[in-house]
Amino acid sequence: MDAPQTPQPPAIVGSNDRIWIVLSHLSALLGVGILLPLIIYLVKKDESPLVGYHSKEALNFHISVYLYVLCCVPLAFVFVGIPMIAIIVISTFIFSIIAAVRSVDGEQYRYPLTIRLVK
Repeated sequence: MDAPQTPQPPAIVGSNDRIWIVLSHLSALLGVGILLPLIIYLVKKDESPLVGYHSKEALNFHISVYLYVLCCVPLAFVFVGIPMIAIIVISTFIFSIIAAVRSVDGEQYRYPLTIRLVK
């Protein structure tokens, strides 16, 4: 039998890292969706692996959200896509806030239903 895995202790997060992590997760609320996590990832991934992880996770989530909305646009002509887009938008805000709160506590949050395009 395998021994049960113990949860990892939260990583120590510096104050500057926290700012970058929160900004990358809340970029959808700020109106800069993919752009801000991409810039943070490209600039900070070598400096801080934790900021790199969170910005990559936020970038993958926002790319996935845009793909989901893009798939719902043709369905909007049949009126099925409009409620689906509304659900996607609301869940994007909710998951972004949850990710920002949990990441400040040092947890490595993973968004649900995210396509991992950036490795």
